[in-house]
Amino acid sequence: MALYVVRRLLMLVPMLVGISLLTFAILQVTPGDPAVLMLGQYATPQRIANLREELGLNDPLPVQYGRYVWRALHGDLGRSFRSQRPVIEEILDRFPSTLELTLAALLLSTVAGVATGVIAATVRNRWVDGGIMAGALVGLSIPEFWLGIVLLIVFGIKLKMVSITGGTGLKALILPALTLALAPAAVLARLTRSSVLEVIREDYVRTAWAKGLAGRDVIVSHVLRNALIPVVTVLGLQLAGLLGGTVFIENVFARPGIGRLAVNAIAARDYPLIQGIVLFTAVVYALLNLAVDVLYGFLDPRIRYD
Repeated sequence: MALYVVRRLLMLVPMLVGISLLTFAILQVTPGDPAVLMLGQYATPQRIANLREELGLNDPLPVQYGRYVWRALHGDLGRSFRSQRPVIEEILDRFPSTLELTLAALLLSTVAGVATGVIAATVRNRWVDGGIMAGALVGLSIPEFWLGIVLLIVFGIKLKMVSITGGTGLKALILPALTLALAPAAVLARLTRSSVLEVIREDYVRTAWAKGLAGRDVIVSHVLRNALIPVVTVLGLQLAGLLGGTVFIENVFARPGIGRLAVNAIAARDYPLIQGIVLFTAVVYALLNLAVDVLYGFLDPRIRYD
């Protein structure tokens, strides 16, 4: 297990190099001059030229990229063009809000998706099963940003149950978490149903039924544990969607997270901040997927990492 974890961590190196190079290349071909955006359109050409020289934007592209990589290896992601604060500080200030939203949405989607999937499988081909699967299809079809705006109008403006200008606490978290969790919950419900239906036909499950065990004990102890393995696999992939979805949801609900920070950084052509956010998100996503892979071994003792 330890050797597997070390190998996975080493695989982060080429992945991060590729992501940083791709991000750097995209930013270079994006229209707009960071110096002009920082100083304003009425700045003199001399001031713009001086700022470009100060920021190192006049250096050849390989030199700019090499300088960025060298600093990143030493834990320095540069300074934000806009705020002049270290990029890592900007990210860490916003990350707790994004992490709170992501984990809340993951918890809601997992509980709702697995529970409804198990219910649909145990009453398959009945109206409850059909209703759950129809609801899952609707959940997959609704755009997140549209749902967020509708919930904000209904519960924030009409009913005045939540704040519409950001804030903290459960009232500020519940609507964005529900908005972000709907599509993943629908995916997990459909996957859990099919996985439970496959496992429930196994011989060891039939033996458990034949022994006279209670239905709940059979489902929880024998069926659900093995049926959750593909569900856990999808959970790792869902994390990417949840982290990416915060970009829209944080802007709709005015949450001070990394997603909103990324939008502002793109609008300001804040290259160091954009690159730092992309790299930080990639590392978090890779580490979370590693944790999911390690979890396989606890769910199914037959899985070995050799």
